[in-house]
Amino acid sequence: MDELPNVLWAHRTTPKGLNKKTPFSLVYGSESVIPAEINVPMRSVASFDESSNSEELRENLNFVEERREMTTVKEAINKQKIASYYNKSVQPLSFQLDDLVWRKNEASRAEDTGKLGPKREGPYKVIGIRDTGAYRLAELNEKPIKCT
Repeated sequence: MDELPNVLWAHRTTPKGLNKKTPFSLVYGSESVIPAEINVPMRSVASFDESSNSEELRENLNFVEERREMTTVKEAINKQKIASYYNKSVQPLSFQLDDLVWRKNEASRAEDTGKLGPKREGPYKVIGIRDTGAYRLAELNEKPIKCT
């Protein structure tokens, strides 16, 4: 049970995503200093001045909202870039009536075929197209497939 706080601390003090900000800094406005860093000569530890520390923390808190907003904007821009890249390579696919198609085994939920079993089943014939983009399928002998 003692490891849970350490895991949370590690998660909260590790820079995330493209913004390279830690969750701790986005909440409290400043970077944390872990106990192991106190004994190691570092610039942040060596320049620590207890008398001015509370004033600097107040100044950092004034900029927390701005840092959060900038992080949100950067993440939104990144998501747009990823979506744009993805949409360039994706080609819409639609079927017409009487087309033959295969369907994933997961769709029928008939039985677990294991990792070496077939991933698709069929072929099936498209007998109907719905407005939502769904298709009605039938076996090759024209027997309709029930919706699952």
